[in-house]
Amino acid sequence: MSRLIVISNRVSVPDKKKKDGAQGGLAVALGAALKEHRGIWFGWSGKETEVFTGDLNMQRTDGITTATIDLEPQDIDEYYNGYANRTLWPLFHFRIDLAEYERQFGSGYERVNERFATSVAPLIEPDDLVWVHDYHLLPLGKMLRDRGIKNRIGFFLHIPWPPTRLLVSLPFHERLVLTMLEYDIIGFQTREWLESFCHYVEKELGGTVDADGVIRFEDRVVKAQAFPIGIDYEEFSRAAVGDTARSAYERLVQSAEGKKVLIGVDRLDYSKGLPDRFEAYDRFLTQNAESAKDVVLLQIAPPSREAVVTYQEIRETLEGLTGSINGAHADIDWVPIRYVNRGYPRAELAGFYRASRIALVTPLRDGMNLVAKEYVAAQDPEDPGVLILSRFAGAALQLTDALMVNPHSGDEVSEAIRTALAMPKEERIRRWQGMIETVKNEDVKKWQKDFVAALKGS
Repeated sequence: MSRLIVISNRVSVPDKKKKDGAQGGLAVALGAALKEHRGIWFGWSGKETEVFTGDLNMQRTDGITTATIDLEPQDIDEYYNGYANRTLWPLFHFRIDLAEYERQFGSGYERVNERFATSVAPLIEPDDLVWVHDYHLLPLGKMLRDRGIKNRIGFFLHIPWPPTRLLVSLPFHERLVLTMLEYDIIGFQTREWLESFCHYVEKELGGTVDADGVIRFEDRVVKAQAFPIGIDYEEFSRAAVGDTARSAYERLVQSAEGKKVLIGVDRLDYSKGLPDRFEAYDRFLTQNAESAKDVVLLQIAPPSREAVVTYQEIRETLEGLTGSINGAHADIDWVPIRYVNRGYPRAELAGFYRASRIALVTPLRDGMNLVAKEYVAAQDPEDPGVLILSRFAGAALQLTDALMVNPHSGDEVSEAIRTALAMPKEERIRRWQGMIETVKNEDVKKWQKDFVAALKGS
C-alpha cells in the first residue's frame, strides 16, 4: 500500500492528553488516513530559528509520524503574516480593499515554499501519495516537480477561490495559477469555488475544462473537483452527550436564567462578519423591544493572527460595539451581549450549542464553515434549535433547511432572529432532520476517503 505524505502550513501533533473532542476534526481525519497509509505529516513547527537549517524534527506519536521545520522571523513575517494572511486571505475572501501587495511578501512566500519543498522531498518515496493543503502552499507542487518528484500530488483549498475579476488584481496571478497545474488533482470545498477556478483557466490561460472537471493546458492534464468537508460526526455527537458537554450545557442554561440563547462561535476575523452581526442584533433589539429581554447573544471569538493590523482593528471594533449595544439596551438584571474573547474545547462548545435556541453563522464569505455543522450535530432531536446561516458560506449549499440570510442586510438577519424565536417545534424538528442527514453522511471521513481515492486515480 502507498504511503500518504500530508503537507500543511502547520502540523497537528497528536496529543493523548487532549480529551472530549479537543482535537480538531480535520486533524482526526488526516490522522486516521496517515495511520492507514503509514504516512508522514510535514509542516512548520510554529517555532522560530535565527538561521534556517532545514533540520527536521521527527516524532512518532499515537501511530502518526510528524516532521517539522523551524522558520526564520523574516520567513514568518513575509510568508505567513504577509503574503498568506495580508495578501491571499483577504483577496480570496473577496476583500480586495484589505489585500496588501508588497513585493517582499511574495518573495518570502516563494522562499518558504522552496524551503518546504527542499526539506520534504527527501522524505518522499517513489510510490507515495502527496497531499498538500491550503493557500499557504499553492505553488508547492511545482517546486516538488522541480526537484524530480514524479509522484501523484494532490492539493486541497480550504478557503474560497475568488472570481476571475478579483484574482487578476493579484500581481503575478498567472504565474501562481500555472504552478497549481503541476498537481494531479485540485480539490475545492464547493462547486462555486471550483467553477471560479475553471473560469480563470479558460478565460485567462486559454485552457479547456471537460465536463468531468479535467483541465487541459499545453501538455498538462489536471483533475479539478469539489470535495465538501464535514465534521467528525461520530466523535462530535459522542462528545455532545458526554460529561464535559453536559456540564457546559447546564452552566449556560443556569446563567441564561430562562432566556433564549443565541450563539456565535467564530475566529476573530473580518471574513466572519461579526460587526455586521452585532449591528443586526442591535437592530433586532430595537425593533422587538417587547421581547428583547427574553434573549441573550453569546459570542465566542478567540483571537487570531494578532500580529496583523486588521485583526487588531476588528477586535477594537467589536469591543466598542459590545459596549455601545449593552449600554443602550442593558438593564440591571440583563445584558444583551456576552462577548468572550477566548476559545473553548470542542466538547464544551457542543454543550453550549445544545443549550442555544439559535446559532448565528453569518460570515461574509467562508469556504465551508464547520460551526454550522457542529451546531446541527449537537442538537437535541426532540427539541432542536434553529440555524441561521449566511448564503455566502460554503455550508449553505448543503444545509438548505437552515434559515438563509444575506449577512450584509441587518434587516434580513433581524427578521430571521424573530422568525427563529417564534418557530414552532414541529418546524424546528423538520428543518433539523433535513440537515442532520447531510452532516452525518457527508462527514470528514468521507471527505478524506473521497480525496485520497481521487488522488490514487481510482
